[in-house]
Amino acid sequence: QLQLVESGGGLVQPGGSLRLSCAVSGFTLDYYAIGWFRRAPGKGREGVSCISRSGGDTRYADSEKGRFTISKDNAKNMVYLQMNSLEPEDTGVYYCAARRAEVCLFAPSPYNYWGQGTQVTVSS
Repeated sequence: QLQLVESGGGLVQPGGSLRLSCAVSGFTLDYYAIGWFRRAPGKGREGVSCISRSGGDTRYADSEKGRFTISKDNAKNMVYLQMNSLEPEDTGVYYCAARRAEVCLFAPSPYNYWGQGTQVTVSS
């Protein structure tokens, strides 16, 4: 059974950092591109960052460039999202998702498998 489980969310002050983790089981990252998505209060799910199957291509939404870093460890079947200089606008539920392809995308629909999400709240 393919499963993704996010962790690492929490409450952080503006300017702080968090590292989200996505543990995958039932499949190997060798064959899947992974995306991180955020559902902000009252909004739809939007792409934050993604990493290609090979790991050679990483992408970030404009508002996250320079602040977030995505990485993965195929041996551990883990994907990470390091989030620095957090802003209140980063608040939301963060999901990791997998698609069996080389290319990663920001649109949610091409992703076949989703985690349950982890809440990130940036507030003073």
